[in-house]
Amino acid sequence: MTLLLLGGTSEARALAKRLHPDVDLISSLAGRVPDPALPVGPVRIGGFGGAPGLRKYLAENAITAVVDATHPFAATITANAAQACADLHLPHLVLARPAWPHGDAVIVANDREAALTVKDRGYQRIFLTTGRSGTTAFRGNDAWFLIRAVTPPEPETLPPNHEILLSRGPYDYDNELALLRTYDIDALVTKNSGGAMTRAKIDAAQAQSVPVIMVDRPALPAGVTTVSTVVDAERWVRNPGTSAG
Repeated sequence: MTLLLLGGTSEARALAKRLHPDVDLISSLAGRVPDPALPVGPVRIGGFGGAPGLRKYLAENAITAVVDATHPFAATITANAAQACADLHLPHLVLARPAWPHGDAVIVANDREAALTVKDRGYQRIFLTTGRSGTTAFRGNDAWFLIRAVTPPEPETLPPNHEILLSRGPYDYDNELALLRTYDIDALVTKNSGGAMTRAKIDAAQAQSVPVIMVDRPALPAGVTTVSTVVDAERWVRNPGTSAG
C-alpha cells in the first residue's frame, strides 16, 4: 500500500504516527496555516487543483489508498477526494471526528441562518469562532464581534465593528470563561468542529447562559466509508478488507 493521508488535524497527525514507518504514506496539508504542526513522515504542502489535479497526483504517484482526515468543514477537498478515488477505483476512507452533541438550548444553523439569528435576536457582542472563511455572512451586521482565528480574515469579509484575536487551540475552560466575561459576550457563534481542543468555549458559554449558535457540518459525499476514531482508521489501513461503519 502507498497511502495518501489528507491531513491538517490532530487526528491525521496521530494516525501518521501510528502508521509510520511501516506503512508507506505521504501526508498532505493544504498550506493555509502558517507554521503548521507537521506529522511524522513525508509531507507535501499545497493544493492539487481540484478533483482532476488530485486524480492526476494519485495516478502519477502510484497511490493505492486514500484516508481523508481533514477538518470536518473542509468540504471541497473531501468532495474532490471522493470523486478522484471513485474515478480511479481506489480504496478511500473518511476519518470524521464525532460532532459535538447539543441540546435544545443550542441553535443549529448554516452560515446564513446564523447571521440572521444574530441580527434578528439583537445580539450586540458576539464571539465569532467560525474561522477566517466564516466571517463573510456577518459583514453586514452592525453588532460588535470578537473574531478568533488562526490567520486573519480578508478585510472585505469582516463586519464593520470587530476585534481580531489571532490564536490557536487547544483552549481550556477557565480561560474561555474569563474571555467571555472580559469582553461581555452575549452570544457565541461557532462551528460544530467536534473534538476536545476547542470544546471549552461551549461549556463556558453555557455556564454563563450565553446563547450558542452552532453552524452545522456540511454533509459528507454520498456513499463514502467513514470511521470516527484513529484506531479504526489504522485498522482499515492495516486490514484493507475490514469494513467500517
